Amino acid sequence: MTDRPHRPETIAAGALGFEDAASGAVIPPIHPSTTYIRDPDNGYDRGRVYARADNPTFDIPARTITELEKGADTLLFASGMAAATAVFQALDPGDHVIVPDVMYWAFRNWVHGPATRWGLRVEGVDSSDTDAVRAALRPGETRLVWLETPANPLWTVTDIAAVAELAHEAGAWLAVDSTVATPVLTRPLELGADIVMHSATKYLNGHSDVVAGTLTAARKDEFWSRIKAVQTQQGGILGSFEAWLLQRGLRTLFARVRWQCAAAMTLAERLSAHPQVAEVLYPGLPGFRGHGIASRQMTGGFGGMLSIRVKGGTQAAIDTAAHVGVWRRATSLGGVESLIEHRASIEGPTSPVPGDLLRLSVGLESPDDLFEDLGQALNRASRQG
Repeated sequence: MTDRPHRPETIAAGALGFEDAASGAVIPPIHPSTTYIRDPDNGYDRGRVYARADNPTFDIPARTITELEKGADTLLFASGMAAATAVFQALDPGDHVIVPDVMYWAFRNWVHGPATRWGLRVEGVDSSDTDAVRAALRPGETRLVWLETPANPLWTVTDIAAVAELAHEAGAWLAVDSTVATPVLTRPLELGADIVMHSATKYLNGHSDVVAGTLTAARKDEFWSRIKAVQTQQGGILGSFEAWLLQRGLRTLFARVRWQCAAAMTLAERLSAHPQVAEVLYPGLPGFRGHGIASRQMTGGFGGMLSIRVKGGTQAAIDTAAHVGVWRRATSLGGVESLIEHRASIEGPTSPVPGDLLRLSVGLESPDDLFEDLGQALNRASRQG
């Protein structure tokens, strides 16, 4: 490899400057082997023992993400849920943890379900309210504060630096789910977080063809060693091909996210004036509650995700999603295709999401086509009502 460049766009696009020494290839290879030859003395001088922890295909995507996040180490997992739950599984029974009221629904269900049955004391707060976080912290008892910002699907924004200071004063670690912001827009470790998590299924891969998760640590401390042990012992790792697809997706990360941010901003502004839209939830809008904080901790854009609340209520929102053509009715986000989803139907009766809300993941299509398609669907649903 050549010397590592310093600008993040070049780090991502160049796969850390990879060049194959034998062939001159610029594309990193896939290593499917599950095991490695021992040395004659029964040792492993080449550093590889077994693929659950030592797959060379992990090296470039893990190092790339570490460099982009300006961290000390990165672990790759089989999914975002595997990555997130590993952090909680590294805690001790009886530890007090704080989580947001608004967060990815599957993980919210897990932390208030299995995590509590394993003995963790889980407390939900409005994490966008720094005073609420301060009031919930129990010095000497709170071991972890978990944030998601912007938070899916209301896109509430939390002040990472302010919460980091509070968490550390109380003796707690701070972990941030930065899936929506990506390292293109926000680097939580630079704002004081100890761990940053990504559902790499989304923007890091960006092509809707890999399920993956990542954790990056600010430092290799005792807690990080615990997390690594959880990953290795429980085996929630990527396969070789999935790791290779992840590093392929990382090479276009900056180009994709910047386009999606610009398109999402255009749509947010235009949808705000649509007669069938009651409200647009997007951190880039000046009237959005968390806009000021987002402006400080998100650089270069406000993300490719927004939500709209449809006039006419739940049925009008469902009917709108039924009449789109360019948008795809599907779960997930961060891919090249634009997705629309009625979240309350997915999340069920315990969801904090209003029934009139539609979540929008902006892809790489023309913003004009996306607006015209959604506009006709909104108008058609209004006439049906």
